Amino acid sequence: MTIIINATMEIDPAHAERIVLDAKDLIEASLAEPGCEAYSWALDPLHPGRVEVFERWRDEASLANHFTLPNYTVMRTHLRSAGPIKSTSRKYRVAHDEPVYDDSGTPRADFFTAA
Repeated sequence: MTIIINATMEIDPAHAERIVLDAKDLIEASLAEPGCEAYSWALDPLHPGRVEVFERWRDEASLANHFTLPNYTVMRTHLRSAGPIKSTSRKYRVAHDEPVYDDSGTPRADFFTAA
C-alpha cells in the first residue's frame, strides 16, 4: 500500500535555500532506495524559509528501511545546521488512487473509477 509523507519545515530564511540545495545528494540517495517512488523538497515562494517535502513510498517496509540508512540520519544533521527549525510531518496510507482527469479531460474530485 502506498505511503505519502508531507512535511513542512520553517527554516531561517537566510539558510533555507542553502539547506535545500546542499541536500541534493541526500535527496538523490533517497530516490535511489528500493521502494522510493518520489522524494522532493521545495522552497515555498510565498513564505520565505518554508520548505515543503513530498515523499511517496511503495510500502511500510521501504519507508522503515529508509529510516535506517545514512542518507536519512545525515539529512537530520544537515537540517540542524540551519539553526532552530519548526516542522510538522504526517504520513498517509493510500487505499485507492486514480487520475484527476476523466476520459473527456474534465477534472474530477470524486473517485470515478472505483468499483
